Amino acid sequence: MNKQQATRLVKTLAREAGFLHVGISEATYIGDSYRRKLDAWLNAGRHGRMSYLENHKEKRLNPALLVPGARSIISFAYNYYTTRKPLHRDAPKVASYAYGKDYHYVIKDKLRQLLEALRERIGPIEGRYFVDSAPVLERQWAARSGLGWQGKNTLLIHPKYGSYVFLAELIVDLPLLADQPIKDYCGRCRRCIDACPTGAIAQEGYLLDGSKCISYATIELKHKHPIPDVFQGKMEQWVFGCDICQEVCPWNRFSTPHQEPAFHPQGDFLSWTTEDWYEMVKPTFKQQFKGTPVERAGFKGLRRNIVFLQ
Repeated sequence: MNKQQATRLVKTLAREAGFLHVGISEATYIGDSYRRKLDAWLNAGRHGRMSYLENHKEKRLNPALLVPGARSIISFAYNYYTTRKPLHRDAPKVASYAYGKDYHYVIKDKLRQLLEALRERIGPIEGRYFVDSAPVLERQWAARSGLGWQGKNTLLIHPKYGSYVFLAELIVDLPLLADQPIKDYCGRCRRCIDACPTGAIAQEGYLLDGSKCISYATIELKHKHPIPDVFQGKMEQWVFGCDICQEVCPWNRFSTPHQEPAFHPQGDFLSWTTEDWYEMVKPTFKQQFKGTPVERAGFKGLRRNIVFLQ
C-alpha cells in the first residue's frame, strides 16, 4: 500500500469511527520559535500550580521521543457539542464537555480499534495513541494538520464546526501525506477576550494565563488549595470548567449536536436548583458523576467550588 492509499484508508476509518475531522502532519521537531514561546509562558508562571507542564519538555517538542521512528501525527477531532443547558439559569454550571462519560476512555477505545484496523490492513505499525494524557502539543499539531486554527482564546477553531471538539492523536511510524494548515479567521473579533470575567485571555489574544482561568481554579487547582480571592465574584456560577469563551465565539453558531450516547448526562444534575447543589452529599456526588470528568475534582473539590460561589 503506497502513501496515498494509506492516507485515504486512515481518513476513511476515522470517519467510520465517528470522528468529525482528521488531519495529518509530519512528525518532526516543532521548532525553536514554539520552544521560546513555551519557555516564556512557563517562566511567567502562567501555568499556576500545573507543575506537570514543566516536565518532559523535549517530548512535547519532538514526537520522535514519544514514538521512536515516528513519521506521522494523525490528529482527530471528536464532537461534543450539546444544546442541553441547566434548567435553572442561576444554578451552578458544569462545562458541557464533562456532562457524560469521561472522554479519555471513550476516545482511547476508538483509537485502539482504529490502530488495530490499520495494522490488519497495512501490516506492522509502531505507534501510540493519546487523548490529553501525555506531553503532546495537541492543538499545535491539530492546527498544522488543518483541523482548524488556534484562536484568540487559544482553542482550536474550525470554520465548519467551531471549537466544541475533543482532540486526540495517533503518532505512528507510517509515512502519510501531510495536510496543510488553514487560515486564521478570528480577524478583529475580540468577543472571547471581552467576555472572559477574569481577564485570562491577553488583550491581543492568542495567549492564555492559565492561572487566571476559571477552568484552572475549578479543576486543576486541587481541593487542598483555596481558590484565590481574585476569582471572587467572577465565577459566573461555574463550578467545574467554563464554556464562556466558546459560548460567545461566532464560529460556534455552526456547531451541531454530537451523536455520542456516552456523552449524554448520566444524572439529572442539569435540573438541579442552586439549593440542590449546596445540599449535595457525597453519595449523591458519586451517583451523578461517577465515570465522568467531574469525578476528577472529587467531592471535596466540587464542594469547595460550590461554597466559593456563596
